Amino acid sequence: MVDARPHDASPHRLPEGQRHVIFLGPAGAGKGTQAAKLAERLQVPRISTGDMLRDALAHGTPLGRAAAPYLERGDLVPDDLLIGMIRERIKAPDCAGGYILDGFPRTLPQAEGYEQMVGEDANLLVLNLEVPRAELLKRLSGRGRDDDKDKAVERRLQEYEDRTRPLIEFYSRRRQLHRVDGFRPVETVYRDLETILEGRA
Repeated sequence: MVDARPHDASPHRLPEGQRHVIFLGPAGAGKGTQAAKLAERLQVPRISTGDMLRDALAHGTPLGRAAAPYLERGDLVPDDLLIGMIRERIKAPDCAGGYILDGFPRTLPQAEGYEQMVGEDANLLVLNLEVPRAELLKRLSGRGRDDDKDKAVERRLQEYEDRTRPLIEFYSRRRQLHRVDGFRPVETVYRDLETILEGRA
């Protein structure tokens, strides 16, 4: 059984100058691409909850067994399970110098649980990739019309927006959020991310 209790551990304090970055943005916004490039630049691991869940399922780990029923139904994995998964992951030695979170947090309880882990005054940078909905639909639906697929994509984007809006407010209040125009070439977006990082150096 995975220990996923969000309140049972003292804060995982981060060393001075450590980089830890959160990428927010809907599917199709380019988070994975930019997170991977930034992780390489900073020489820190990119932590993708999606990758971790797929790996856990494939290897039949306790996390995989706990998450399987939700994933099979197409439901969201419970917040406490994901919080516990991230808590364990960021304790690993390769995270000692920082890390990039891709796909976490996705809900306000996840953000609050993460803040309890690292402390409210942690050196946190939150990057929100913003892309117009029409472009996201184009990227996710592919070329050619498929009304059922388009409706499914619309529903997916709306669900993301509904869950994520509170996160935007949460990190804005803490002055940790940077909005980034993701509707540009990959390298242009990446240069903006580098500029944001340099401004915090």
